[in-house]
Amino acid sequence: MHDLYSDTKTKPTRAMREAMLDAPVGDEQKFEDPTTIALEERVADLMGKEAAIFLPSGTMCNQIAVHLHTRPGDEIICDRTCHIVNSEAGGASAFSGVAPRLLDGVNGVYQPDQVVEAIRPRSRYIPRSSLLCAEQTANMGGGRVWPVETLIAVAETAKEAGLATHLDGARLLNAVVASGISARDHCAAYDSCWLDFTKGLGAPVGAVLAGSSDFIDSAWDLKQRTGGSMRQSGVIAAMCIHALDHHVDRLADDHKLAQHIAAEIVTMKGAGALLPVDTNIIIFDLTEDAPDAPALVECMKADGFVIGAFGPRRIRIVTHLDVDPAAGEALIAALRRHIG
Repeated sequence: MHDLYSDTKTKPTRAMREAMLDAPVGDEQKFEDPTTIALEERVADLMGKEAAIFLPSGTMCNQIAVHLHTRPGDEIICDRTCHIVNSEAGGASAFSGVAPRLLDGVNGVYQPDQVVEAIRPRSRYIPRSSLLCAEQTANMGGGRVWPVETLIAVAETAKEAGLATHLDGARLLNAVVASGISARDHCAAYDSCWLDFTKGLGAPVGAVLAGSSDFIDSAWDLKQRTGGSMRQSGVIAAMCIHALDHHVDRLADDHKLAQHIAAEIVTMKGAGALLPVDTNIIIFDLTEDAPDAPALVECMKADGFVIGAFGPRRIRIVTHLDVDPAAGEALIAALRRHIG
């Protein structure tokens, strides 16, 4: 079975598992775990921030950042398709008492003039606009890479109006590899940002949230309060360090394979609109003459492939380090059997 539902389905490699065996560890809560500290320092430097904190998941990174940048009753500005709104079980409203102000970006990318229009004027009758969030890459925009100049422009527009800024960097290194522009440059205009290790980088657990020293001090309070503080976390931090050392450059292979699969999909008569493929995510719609998305998912599963239905006629396929070119060719052949 080849699982292309998401790059979260990656399994840690043997070398990654071996990296944890000899990792020096200690009590993370007492700042005694040298491997975790090394990872935090490395990611903070990678993103150009003063400090960073190791967390179990990217969702926790987002939720801590939203909580620290807002107060109950505020609004956060973000794209309609973003992870914070669609995949975090309403956490921003449940934990922080804030509501989203949704923008209609193009494949997850919105523009400064949309930010200007969304920012509320100050009045006791309406919510306070307090935080702008961007997502690099834009997952449900087909893994779209925000141009760095647009990332900076929307953040500067928000800052001029007194808003904080947060970058969801779940697949930030996919954007770095695809664009050739450093993570530091992607994050420069953002007060907080984070990097996930459980997607294309292939680790089983972990994300690192970065920001100012004061911001990270406050993030530690929330990490403790929500049960995210760990003990000998170096055993998993070691796998994240291994990912930085060995799995970043190879993201280009995932991008190349995704683009090859997409080029074949557009020739199939049952395939409709296809979102631009910048990185490792392929999203396309099925024509009315083709099976619907849930039916195609079941047909492909019977052929040994797991893909995702994201609506009645929308399919998502994600390449990653557990999918080699041979699996990609077999996937193409199976799709062609079902949608032409």
